[in-house]
Amino acid sequence: MKLAVVSILPFSLFFLSQLSVLSLSERCNPKDKKALLEIKKGLGNPYDLITWDPKTDCCTDWAKVTLSCDDKTNRVTTLSFFNIDSVGHLSPAIGDLPYLQSLDIDNVRNLSGPIPPTIAKLSKLTFLRISQTNISGPVPEFLSKLKNITYINLSYGSLVGTIPPSLSQLTNLEFLRLDRNKLTGTIPQSLSKLAPKLTYLYLGHNQLTGIVPTSFTGWSFDTIDLSRNMLEGDISFLFGKDKTTYEMLLDHNKFAFDFSKLTFGKGLWRLDLNHNKIYGSLPPSLTKQPWQLFNVSYNRLCGKIPQGGSMQRCDQYCYFHNKCLCDAPLPPCK
Repeated sequence: MKLAVVSILPFSLFFLSQLSVLSLSERCNPKDKKALLEIKKGLGNPYDLITWDPKTDCCTDWAKVTLSCDDKTNRVTTLSFFNIDSVGHLSPAIGDLPYLQSLDIDNVRNLSGPIPPTIAKLSKLTFLRISQTNISGPVPEFLSKLKNITYINLSYGSLVGTIPPSLSQLTNLEFLRLDRNKLTGTIPQSLSKLAPKLTYLYLGHNQLTGIVPTSFTGWSFDTIDLSRNMLEGDISFLFGKDKTTYEMLLDHNKFAFDFSKLTFGKGLWRLDLNHNKIYGSLPPSLTKQPWQLFNVSYNRLCGKIPQGGSMQRCDQYCYFHNKCLCDAPLPPCK
């Protein structure tokens, strides 16, 4: 019997030593792993995260499509969730990933509840997308604490309330999408403080009212989307021959201004102004633009439609339901 014990002892010591080596060789920081498992639980333990096993290394054994770790610090720096069907919420444990630089959640339709305030702890975050979800509540004021953020996309959700003026404190922000929610109120004047760095602004498909801030004068966006709101007034200051804007989606509002007085930057190639109260005529300079999209239907325009150039791509649906526009592709002028 003593011989059996003696013979087993070396094996036991070897086994324990191997466990120790495995433990020491694991890259995943234990605090990060704890937070990640809480996040998984909050998402409803979806099958998509089946590789998230507490017994394995999150940096090497968990699906690379969902996260990545820094090669030097071994801390989690990116986190991504796509096309997850399970019902859940975003756990406050997200704030316990202090090295996180990118949080990307897209097409997780059953993700509900508010955006947790602990996100404000992620001081290294530069990229935030929570899109095509059922996230609700207001656009958080605490986002203004993310001083390194360059990209925010909270589109296709159920966010309510107003656009917080505090977003103007994000001086590194280059891209902002709040479109396709249920936002109300006016566009804050203070957003102009984000110029000229912010060049992509998407606020379309909400319930915004009032005028577009005149403080936007002189600001060149690459894309500006204000479509399908209840905005009004004169927005001619968004146009100009020196503008570098290439896409302007301004349809389904109550904008009213004289279109004939507009000039256009040479790069503008997508302009949608349908369903507004725009008057005047179409300037001949329109034929010089490289149009891929041009729509001024359902307005109060009058006069002859300029012919030539990329205007030839436009069919009657680009112009119909105006006061008295005429010539091809509409009936001839009388």
